[in-house]
Amino acid sequence: MTTVAEAITEATSERAPTKPPKLNSAAFKEVPQSREVRDAIRAAVEKFCKTVDKSKPLTRESTREMAEKVLGPLGLGESCLGFTMVMLTNEFWRDQVAAIPFHRRLMLLPHCLKNAEGCPAEYDELGLDCKKCGACEVGDFRTKAEELGYKVLVSEGTPIVLKIIVSGHIDAIVGVACLNVLEKAFDKVLLAGIPCIATPLLSSNCKNTSVDNDWVFESIGLHTPAPGTKTKTYMHLMRAANAMFDDPELSRLVPRPRATAPETDPLRKHETIAYDFLARGGKRSRPFITLASYDALKGAPATLSETGWELPDSVKRAAIAIETFHKASLVHDDIEDDDAYRYGAETLHRTHGVGTAINLGDYLIGLGYRSVSRERKVLGAEVAADVLDKLADAHIKLSEGQGAELLWRDAKDQALTTLDALKIYALKTSPAFEAALYTGVRLAGEATAYEKMIADFSRNVGVAFQILNDIKDWTGDEDNKLVSGQDVLAARPTLLLALALEGSSPAQREELLHLIASTRTAGADTEEIVARVRHLYFAAKVFEKADKLVDKFRAKAESLADEVQPTEFRELLYYLIDSVLEKPELPRQGVVQFVELGK
Repeated sequence: MTTVAEAITEATSERAPTKPPKLNSAAFKEVPQSREVRDAIRAAVEKFCKTVDKSKPLTRESTREMAEKVLGPLGLGESCLGFTMVMLTNEFWRDQVAAIPFHRRLMLLPHCLKNAEGCPAEYDELGLDCKKCGACEVGDFRTKAEELGYKVLVSEGTPIVLKIIVSGHIDAIVGVACLNVLEKAFDKVLLAGIPCIATPLLSSNCKNTSVDNDWVFESIGLHTPAPGTKTKTYMHLMRAANAMFDDPELSRLVPRPRATAPETDPLRKHETIAYDFLARGGKRSRPFITLASYDALKGAPATLSETGWELPDSVKRAAIAIETFHKASLVHDDIEDDDAYRYGAETLHRTHGVGTAINLGDYLIGLGYRSVSRERKVLGAEVAADVLDKLADAHIKLSEGQGAELLWRDAKDQALTTLDALKIYALKTSPAFEAALYTGVRLAGEATAYEKMIADFSRNVGVAFQILNDIKDWTGDEDNKLVSGQDVLAARPTLLLALALEGSSPAQREELLHLIASTRTAGADTEEIVARVRHLYFAAKVFEKADKLVDKFRAKAESLADEVQPTEFRELLYYLIDSVLEKPELPRQGVVQFVELGK
């Protein structure tokens, strides 16, 4: 019989690297094919985790470092790193998952366990509607989980999982997925402090793969009393930020003056459209920042317990005000760029007309200022004035940035430098983060000592966020616009365009400027324009350059956070960096080649 040592030797020919591998390396693609190796790693992880402090949430870096310590004595290299990281997170969360009632857990299963040939299941908006025919393990796992009271979802996507978590329907995840899907979940789920256990698929070929069935059934049936130590989580604050925009809570916090008017009343119709858009879509990241910064400066009680903490209505209303300004800016921005979609639906000006949409945006701005000003007796006149001043300052900067963008778009000379683009980003995106952070801090107490740090931190995070948003425009973004390349068709002065203009040959530069100008021509072939611009972007390596700039601004934000006190506020800033600056996959050039071949 093969020994564990021999199996390990056969499973990998690599040794531990001399420096940490990149976090998105191929280590997240491989699972040890020997069950003995998998069992050995799991046993070593269980022993190691007995000494781990479980009060603090995991990060990629800390989990990777622990995984390297586990693998060292086993003689395993980086090919097993991703698998070991998953085993560590499982053991870290095991007791907390086991203490959550079955009916408050989600069982997440993959499509690729199904028998691809002849599978009778159909797809709905959530994923695979499994028929439990017995042809694959999906039905077996689902049956066991549902018998215990789990909610079950057969889907590959993690965004919908996070939405279910934030909505308050579940408190833990028990899942099965391939390693590269689990790698993407680190930023979205683990950083938020959501208890989860996952069993990795034995391959990532996404068709008729397999899994250690006994491990899956074991994870489904976990059930023990609550552990003594609970991990810090932002889930409660995420839920609070989300719940504020659901009725009846939204109408309680920001009453609808026309709610009792007849439905045919045009004033009520206008109010309904505005409130519906305010409640629609988005990640609620800005109101979350306000709630979480307030909580952090109050000792962070919401991060450790579901009970025993409460956010004052005045703080909630200020957080809602942050969102109203954001939503108003989106309405106006969509009009100015004539965007077709927002949050997966037609934009307001496409649905109700430009005039109505402009007015709806103005209404939301007024609603935001009023939400703060009417709390001045509760907040105190000085606090209310400071918050309103910061909101007004952010509003002016946003308008300046948008104005500069519009003037560039309509100018004859559309030359653009990276400095020009970054200045616009610093005005368009950063003030919203600054206002959200400052508002929470000021509502918690004196903010003078934090003002410069908040401004500098927000500028770096905001600029990096906007660069990532530009990259997403070329990969598709379900949270915003569904059509790739819309920034080009709207002739926006993006950093990607600036990098391409600076990094291209004179001929390519001239062609790029001609393509941008041609977007104004009636009947222009938009698909051809987007495909050609994409080709020129790849030629100038703009996506790689933009990615490096994101890293640069992220590093600056992290260095600012390093000096912040108290600890709770510093940890929140680290979390914001990790969650707001979540990197998408860079666009692939193969798509361009396909378009060109199809000409």
